[in-house]
Amino acid sequence: MSDTTSTDRFNEEKSAFTVRGSDAPDIEAGVAAIRNVLSTLPLRPGVYRMQDAKGDVLYVGKAKALKNRVGNYVQVSRLPKRIARMVAQTRSMTIVTTNTESEALLLEAQLIKRYRPPYNVLLRDDKSFPFILLREDHAFPRVQKHRGARRAVGQYYGPFASAGSVTRTLNALQKLFLLRSCTDSFFANRSRPCLLHQIKRCSAPCVDRIAKEDYAELVSDAKAFLGGKSTQVQKKLGEQMSVAAEAMDYELATILRDRLRALTFIQGTQAINAEGIGDADVFALANRSGVMGIQAFFIRGGQNWGHRSFFPAHTAEVPEDEVLAGFLMQFYEEVPPPKLVLLDRVLPEAVLIEAALTEKAERKVQLKQPQRGDQVKLVAQASRNAIEALDRRLAESTTQGKLLSEVADLFELEAPPGRIEVYDNSHIMGTNMVGAMIVAGPEGFRKGAYRKFNIKRPETAAGDDFAMMREVLERRFARLEKEDPERTSGEWPDLLLIDGGKGQLSAVCAVLEEMGVQDVPVVGISKGPDRNAGREHFHMPGGRESMLPLNSPVLFFLQRLRDEAHRFAIGAHRAKRAKAFTANPLDDVPGIGPARKKALLMHFGTAKAVRAAALEDLQRAPGVSAAMARAIHDHFHAGG
Repeated sequence: MSDTTSTDRFNEEKSAFTVRGSDAPDIEAGVAAIRNVLSTLPLRPGVYRMQDAKGDVLYVGKAKALKNRVGNYVQVSRLPKRIARMVAQTRSMTIVTTNTESEALLLEAQLIKRYRPPYNVLLRDDKSFPFILLREDHAFPRVQKHRGARRAVGQYYGPFASAGSVTRTLNALQKLFLLRSCTDSFFANRSRPCLLHQIKRCSAPCVDRIAKEDYAELVSDAKAFLGGKSTQVQKKLGEQMSVAAEAMDYELATILRDRLRALTFIQGTQAINAEGIGDADVFALANRSGVMGIQAFFIRGGQNWGHRSFFPAHTAEVPEDEVLAGFLMQFYEEVPPPKLVLLDRVLPEAVLIEAALTEKAERKVQLKQPQRGDQVKLVAQASRNAIEALDRRLAESTTQGKLLSEVADLFELEAPPGRIEVYDNSHIMGTNMVGAMIVAGPEGFRKGAYRKFNIKRPETAAGDDFAMMREVLERRFARLEKEDPERTSGEWPDLLLIDGGKGQLSAVCAVLEEMGVQDVPVVGISKGPDRNAGREHFHMPGGRESMLPLNSPVLFFLQRLRDEAHRFAIGAHRAKRAKAFTANPLDDVPGIGPARKKALLMHFGTAKAVRAAALEDLQRAPGVSAAMARAIHDHFHAGG
């Protein structure tokens, strides 16, 4: 894949021009700033960034000819209201020149993802997609779920729409091809087959239950299946089952029959018929009064690998074609594009997008609005799903908006809260202490904004919930004050919910008062007598308390917020506790890397034995110098 950020392809002009003046929107100041830049621009492709008085990016755009494109912004009478508002806030610009317009399009997507400007259409759900990785750096390749950068050696299959889609496919691969899913270290230390072999989901290569050549054949079959050749695999399994039955090897025939049934089941559970399509992504857009939803189907090898709904942000007053084009470029910034992208419309910049995606993929990528056949049916199904998903979201938003209005009335807020932060702590007898924050708003839970806080201050006593909450709130609001003192980012909460009663509420209010934060409402939620759910008390500053009827929708909503915070805190605590269980004392010794740690463990048997070893014994360990032996000994015997 080409490097779209290399300095020999893009030249970022360091002379970003700034007009001094008020931070308040001023169309004349904005036009003046743009005119200063305009006089220096070439008639070359490139990307421009509009910035406000503080230097924050307002908008990222690309151009075939920078001078012509940026010149449009000074013609105020022709600007849409949305763009005029942006120009009024613009005080400087940064220009990046490129060799071609397709390079500019790729760079534009990168910068939008990096800066997330308020005047660009944004792909709201930018969480990385899961893939299936078939590792090829081991004699017995491993199949596993993968997210993130694709650095490991092997074949990547995806993207899948969700972790659930990957899990179902992995289960199918285990049943069909008996490939191992364990880590290399687990594999190397087995002396007998694990449970997966007993339930016929692994061929147990770790203990030589299968020859290397036979395992390689299973891997080849798995690649054929993931590559869309499931019919070929089905035929092969059928032939092997017949041969085994004729040879009266009924045990093998039964195993092959079960694998064949698993394959048939998978083929029968495809939600859509994509046979013959090959590798393709299908996108359709739905619009309801400026709120837009995009439905995506992922087809690989003629198999449906799931579908997902997306709801881009900042789509008001933006044409549908522009929204879909911007979405596609941001989507394929992270995901490798397939050979075919099916759309429900012809985009004005389809040729340019094709060229950019082809350059990114380093092979031909085609954008197409199908006119006949199975492809038309796929796009029609995506369109129906897009409309239904958008209708559901709008209905949920309406319900959520009503609930937030009632929350505002209950807690006497000035307006329905746009951002609710809920805090909880988790620990066991003061160990592995973790604080947690979850965020909710008009669109539901904002999981990308969740945060966990490892309690690490020495003065925070083990198990002291009040001190834990103090540390969490101090760290949270100190960072807010540092990063957004003007409160313009939307990251400041409109309401804090604390899992606790009067004591927790008083501790939180004291922390906020000390930090000078006096305008953030705080409410504590405590369970009623005998900790009965449904009899919660809501505690507000000044000693006010309230309860809600057992069937109140607002009560259910607040309980759901509290329970989500509790779930997240417990999960963070369990992860920290699990990590502590597997921690090795040798990890803390300076200069001890994986290879030397492995050598010490192989020589002494356990980390405990290394800790207790005499200096002379450490010096005799393979790969350990006299200086390193002294360092290890001194680390564990600091007191002499």
